[in-house]
Amino acid sequence: MERKTVFVEVIVPLALPNKFTYRVPTAYNLEVGIGKRVLVQFGKTRIYTAIITALSEQAPTAYEAKYIEAVLDEQPVVNTQQLAFWEWIAFYYCATIGDVMNAALPSGLKLSSTSHVQLNPEFNFEESEANTFTSREQLLIDELHQRSHLSIADVGHLLNIKTVQPLLNTLLKKNAISIFEEVKEKFKPKLETFYQLHPSHETEGMLQETLTQLEKKAFKQAEALLYFLHLQKTDTQQLQWIKRQDILLKTDGVALNALVKKNILTEAKFDSGRLQFEKSNTASQKMLSEAQQQSVAAIETFFETKTTVLLHGVTGSGKTEVYIEWIKRTLAQQKQVLFLVPEIALTTQLITRLRAVFGEVVGIYHSRFSENERVEIWNAVLKAEHATYKVIIGARSSLFLPFHQLGLIIIDEEHDASFKQHDPAPRYHARDAALYLANMHQAKVLMGSATPSLETYANALQQKYGYVRLETTFTKLGGTALEICDLKQYEHAQQMKSSLTPPLFYAIENALEKKEQVILFQNRRGFAPYTQCSKCTHVPHCVQCDVPLIYHKQTQKLTCHYCGYSINPLKQCPACGSPDLRFKGLGTEKIEEDIEVLFPKAKIARMDLDSTRSKHAYKQLIDDFTSKTIDILIGTQMVTKGLDFDNVTVVGVLNVDSLLNYPDFRSFERAFQLITQVRGRAGRKDKPGKVLVQTSQPQNVILEVIQKDKWEPFYKAQLEERKKFDYPPYSRLIEINVIDKSVEEVNAMAHELALKLKAGFQNRLLGPEFPLVAKVRNQYYKRIVIKTQKTDSPQKIREFIQHQIIDLYSENKLFKGRVMINVDPM
Repeated sequence: MERKTVFVEVIVPLALPNKFTYRVPTAYNLEVGIGKRVLVQFGKTRIYTAIITALSEQAPTAYEAKYIEAVLDEQPVVNTQQLAFWEWIAFYYCATIGDVMNAALPSGLKLSSTSHVQLNPEFNFEESEANTFTSREQLLIDELHQRSHLSIADVGHLLNIKTVQPLLNTLLKKNAISIFEEVKEKFKPKLETFYQLHPSHETEGMLQETLTQLEKKAFKQAEALLYFLHLQKTDTQQLQWIKRQDILLKTDGVALNALVKKNILTEAKFDSGRLQFEKSNTASQKMLSEAQQQSVAAIETFFETKTTVLLHGVTGSGKTEVYIEWIKRTLAQQKQVLFLVPEIALTTQLITRLRAVFGEVVGIYHSRFSENERVEIWNAVLKAEHATYKVIIGARSSLFLPFHQLGLIIIDEEHDASFKQHDPAPRYHARDAALYLANMHQAKVLMGSATPSLETYANALQQKYGYVRLETTFTKLGGTALEICDLKQYEHAQQMKSSLTPPLFYAIENALEKKEQVILFQNRRGFAPYTQCSKCTHVPHCVQCDVPLIYHKQTQKLTCHYCGYSINPLKQCPACGSPDLRFKGLGTEKIEEDIEVLFPKAKIARMDLDSTRSKHAYKQLIDDFTSKTIDILIGTQMVTKGLDFDNVTVVGVLNVDSLLNYPDFRSFERAFQLITQVRGRAGRKDKPGKVLVQTSQPQNVILEVIQKDKWEPFYKAQLEERKKFDYPPYSRLIEINVIDKSVEEVNAMAHELALKLKAGFQNRLLGPEFPLVAKVRNQYYKRIVIKTQKTDSPQKIREFIQHQIIDLYSENKLFKGRVMINVDPM
């Protein structure tokens, strides 16, 4: 039989635009396949994991093909539809295919010579069988027990072998190790303790007999058991497992531990983020209201002729119940559902609600998961008709999962700017990419928002999308009144109570007296946005970025939010020497401190980036607020997005002026969306709510629009303005940044590139100009914006831009900077 020489075309996880061809050793001819991972040498010594995209018998003509080192998979880990999706992302967003691979694949699937290895803390080595590992594998495991981690090179030296990746791949499949691109702390899941009845006490007779005995001999244990039964009975999600901290609200730990020792209760620890809830039988879904039923029917009608439908539902109208109905219909067709949310925080409440309805078929995927967990979810989705998860809830990265029968994509809060990836490349917009992904799978897209983006609303007006309006709130007694509080008026009359106007102060006081909850919103974290000398007005700036240093009281540091540079608070002004330095402005830490003084008996918590860095911090805060452990929640934009709390009756916006005055063509749209969304956090159930907005511009048109609910004329006026000045949705924007350490070099190169681009785009080119923050991490940025017409060829536009950038580099050999392209910037 004649031997064939096989070549494979592969993607390597580097920021390179080309794919590369490698030769396959004859022994691997039958093992290679599209979508499988192979190990390749790239450069002189580096080994990378690459993905096969094509097979051929044709050798490359431009260079001599190297041999692949090994084939890592028996079955493909990436399907052909994913590869096509990666190609489109790379093309449309002007990224390299290597960048897309890096964004799409979990690090646990990308073994490279720059990776590090550590033990998987979830693997129980003590209970593993004697023959689980080979002698080499055991040698590595023993070494990792002594050392926290090893680089790939260290593993090679230890085992005295050249190519270690196949061995590591075997250990990964056995779930014994973790792989990280850079050294990270070991993943330590935050486990919570849960209880349920011991099987011996599930009958009512046995339970009654035990209670009678406990009441005679151990009254506190009887109380604890009764309270446990009460919680289990009132648990609307029918989860059976009751959390320890919930039981301890009315009983003590000693009694609870005694019930476990007596085999009355069973104790178990779960990583609450991955807890597999039992499927609910009795409370699987609320009955749809008449308005919701009409929305479901209208969506069904539109789906007969259109791929995409916009569900424009007011806050509190019950959009999630409509989503659940469509998930049911999609699962009945044996298809998968992707439920996209803009923030990881939103997955916390959604996972609980959807698992209560659909059980263990609901999975969750986002960047806060450890690499092991992300690989676990990836493999569970990959299993075709045997996939463990039929519904995936996730942030934007979940678009890249290996779906095979995708039937529906739900995009909740579709207007949210968090759907746009900023750094690193690819700088894709998850909402827009989801539309392309749905088209590839012939799936439907259901977008939902109380404040749709102008682009989406315009598409609905032009009948590209179906449009369904849900105007009725789900509960009859709720609702929210909006009150504007004039900061200048109260400051002039010296009536301010710290950072609160009197109306907001008394509204909070009244809510607390009624045992109701409060949310306070300020879109700036830290204690004080800047420090200023009272004598010469000097403001300390970051040495690497063009921004003031923000004071964080918790860490006692002045910190830059762009690069992380920090210093101790200054004792005297570096400009004039005065010791009179004052903190200015209002951050969430300062508000928290003020509120603690004004309401000393209230339980207060803060939700911002600083307080939610750990994996389970979101969930813990949301659980505590839901269980009424927290009275007042202070936060940044995180508190405005889609969260559902029954007992919130007062929402305060501490200062809305920065939103209203931001110099961007989208500033009015964003201010409208943010205030409307934060308004929707109050009065969601049976108690009327109140939103108080503090501003020094009480006559601003946006506030009048929201107060009088004039959203429709506002949207139409904004669209007219966009049309007049040729901004999206009537054009598409491409932003090009020239970046370098030298401001002179940036000026020269940006000017030269603008002249080259002007030849193709004429008066549709804006700039070059420095952005608001012109220097970040010692790199200067200068920006060029191109407005392209929707009728223009995307292929020709991108080819022209790329050619001009290539010419710029070829004509300026000494230019060491870079050019960054951002398509559809937000």
